[in-house]
Amino acid sequence: MIPLGPRDPGPARPDPARLPVAPTTRFAPAPTGLLHLGHLVNALYTWGIARATGGRVVLRIEDHDRQRSRRAYEAAILEDLESLGLLPDEPSLAELRGGASPYRQSDDPAPYEAAVAVLRAHGRVYACTCSRAALLAWRGSGCPGACRARGLADDTRDAALRGWLGEGVEAFDDLLLGPLAGDPSADGDLALRDRHGNWSYPLCVVVDDARHGVDLVIRGRDLLDATSRQLRLGRLLGRATPPTFLHHPLLRKPSGAKLSKADHDTAVRDLLDSGATPADLLGFAAAAVGLQQEPRPLPTARLGELFVA
Repeated sequence: MIPLGPRDPGPARPDPARLPVAPTTRFAPAPTGLLHLGHLVNALYTWGIARATGGRVVLRIEDHDRQRSRRAYEAAILEDLESLGLLPDEPSLAELRGGASPYRQSDDPAPYEAAVAVLRAHGRVYACTCSRAALLAWRGSGCPGACRARGLADDTRDAALRGWLGEGVEAFDDLLLGPLAGDPSADGDLALRDRHGNWSYPLCVVVDDARHGVDLVIRGRDLLDATSRQLRLGRLLGRATPPTFLHHPLLRKPSGAKLSKADHDTAVRDLLDSGATPADLLGFAAAAVGLQQEPRPLPTARLGELFVA
């Protein structure tokens, strides 16, 4: 269909005996571009595991980045999911199309404001004026400008909000990769709100997974390093039982880079328009990450069969 790079190393299929019974998981695209084949891999795992275990799929629109998100992309995402037969258990596509929804991040900032208030009450929130370049190069707790100790006001010009998560390691048992651990402070204190007023992905995803009852997080391995800080943040916000995680392989270009929304030749709707069927696309994605030996057509109704003994 299109040339792809080598598979990610490691297992592709979790041990069925380790999968939870009747979990709530989620598919959570950002409407900053079109669905592509990389998203289909996540859909294979999300809907497939949910159907194999009697679970549920929540659909969430992660449009916290107001500068990059577009309603036109959201509409296209919903259309593509419908074309593929990938329908969520909650909410319905009609609900999302009908107006404001608790499953669209931009519709209600109150849950994120409340979460920051909890962190602030424990002295963990501070304003930060460090540049993006400086932060990208920073390693270790805090931030390059030691803003935690400066006592800047939240409305300081060009200031972001950051959260101090504390020291120590967070351990977890990935359903596909096994026991792992990470330092939540290894790459600096957590961004909570950027200088443009957007709530951050790490904050929103933890708050939303808790309020939507998500207890199984299925996502790509590019987010593996974020797990320790999200576990720590959830605990600080009062989540007593953390979700279970499964980080699946990614589709990659021949260069080794992961597929992205900039790769227009992998857009789902364009491939459908060119004559591919939903079963063709799902089968191709399944074979590309090692869930099938060859890219034979895979009907949506049979996704659960990929994850049973």
